[in-house]
Amino acid sequence: MLGMMMQRPLLISDILAYGAEANPNAEIVSARTEGDIHRQTYAETLPRVAKLAHALVGHGVKQGDRVATLAWNGYRHFELYYAISGIGAVCHTINPRLSAEQLIYIVNHASDKMIFVDTTFVPILEAVKEHLPSDIVYVVMTDRAHMPENSLNALCYEELLVGMEDSYDWPDLDENAAAGLCYTSGTTGNPKGALYTHRSTVLHALIVASTVGGAIPKEGKVLPVVPLFHVNAWGLPYSAPILGLSLIMPGQHLDGASLFKLMDDEKVDSAWGVPTVWMGLMAEIQKQGRKPEGFSDVVVGGSAAPRAMIEKFEKMGVSVGHAWGMTEMSPIGTHGVMPKWIEALPFDQMIDKKALQGRRVFGVDLKIVDDHGNKLPHDGKAVGELYVRGNTVVAGYFNNPEASEKALDADGWFGTGDIASIGTDGILSIQDRAKDLIKSGGEWISSIDLENVAMAHPAIASCAAIAMPHPKWDERPILIAVPAGDERPSLEEIHEHMSEHFAKWQLPDDVIWVEALPLTATGKTSKLTLRQQFSDYKLPDLR
Repeated sequence: MLGMMMQRPLLISDILAYGAEANPNAEIVSARTEGDIHRQTYAETLPRVAKLAHALVGHGVKQGDRVATLAWNGYRHFELYYAISGIGAVCHTINPRLSAEQLIYIVNHASDKMIFVDTTFVPILEAVKEHLPSDIVYVVMTDRAHMPENSLNALCYEELLVGMEDSYDWPDLDENAAAGLCYTSGTTGNPKGALYTHRSTVLHALIVASTVGGAIPKEGKVLPVVPLFHVNAWGLPYSAPILGLSLIMPGQHLDGASLFKLMDDEKVDSAWGVPTVWMGLMAEIQKQGRKPEGFSDVVVGGSAAPRAMIEKFEKMGVSVGHAWGMTEMSPIGTHGVMPKWIEALPFDQMIDKKALQGRRVFGVDLKIVDDHGNKLPHDGKAVGELYVRGNTVVAGYFNNPEASEKALDADGWFGTGDIASIGTDGILSIQDRAKDLIKSGGEWISSIDLENVAMAHPAIASCAAIAMPHPKWDERPILIAVPAGDERPSLEEIHEHMSEHFAKWQLPDDVIWVEALPLTATGKTSKLTLRQQFSDYKLPDLR
């Protein structure tokens, strides 16, 4: 017997309509490329989004068309999120840190009809325009006074809105209609597109709101350093209007000093981003001798957060939520909001728990399997490849049947490529990416574990552990490290620091000091690049 309830489609346009009505005074505060700070409430944003929707339709954008963005975090980018999907088109966010080859590939693969670009990224498009569709329409996201000279024959964003109606009759779309498109960074092969639906996006917004909402003060302020061009800024542009949170958009200035000033001026409660960003902020906090006013919560994801960094934040009164997810998961799969019994543990034990990747969010199922696909117990001991399923997880890749076929197992679970264990308390522990594990003498060594312990050394600012081939042991680990100052400890000193946590055979065979680690387009350390850079390296006992 079926129930007797109304059924309305879950649509992105309803989120902003709700935010403008229920939380009209919450703001979007943006550090603009024009050089100033711009303020706009949700109530003021909705009519601008309506005008933009009319403009898109007027330029021939139809349901299902892809409209691209190449932009920083700001109010205009936020407006595009809602206007594009609201009319039934697909918001395709492009990562400006991709190589020219990858950018050309994804614009053509997505068949984008328009590209909206921030002023700072205009040269990127000018450099590749001959390789993009000849009929694509370019729009620079600024006003006429700040329009840069360009060879794109680009339109002006603010001029698109002039004369347009400030209300829009948003269509009742199928909730399974495509709404967003985000490509993986493509570390191996061409990037693959995750095509989100209205339904998956709204559900993800509600999941994020129900999970992290309690960690942020009512009517609080959140700084998404995680970009809107990467997996929808982890869902914040959709969750914030529901929760009534103000969004503080940092724009292009993501260095520690700029972030500190913006957070301090705006009294930001919570900030979200990858570990490399927080290392820069931490350095500025130490320089200033204080944290930004109001700063009480940080969400860390994208790559494993060093235990030492978590400990420093917690000691200054900033609660750390260590999350995990993927582009293919919308992206959040686990969260680091810990139950009271963990918060009540002795400090070191609590940090041990927070250094793991947290518990699954509602609606996402996790399993680990062995090499034969057999399900392993969640006992904190068994280690296997992590698979996920849920309403916010992809069922395949956009226009890529070959990759889609490889992505799912026989039961329809998505293979993450991560090696993990899951405790009896439900807390996920990512041991490593399958491709980054180091196999020495038939035994596995976690590069993440090596890095986390090494990072606790005061002379190391950041580091990466990678495998080097060895004729006897198959592979041996080495440590690529960035110094925190002038000191460069010897390998013996590094071993002494790490030996409490590792057997002798697990310790790195060498430490190599570098000025900086290469980063991927999403701000993670690029171990692929490191392996290429050190392809001619020979281990000490092989020289």
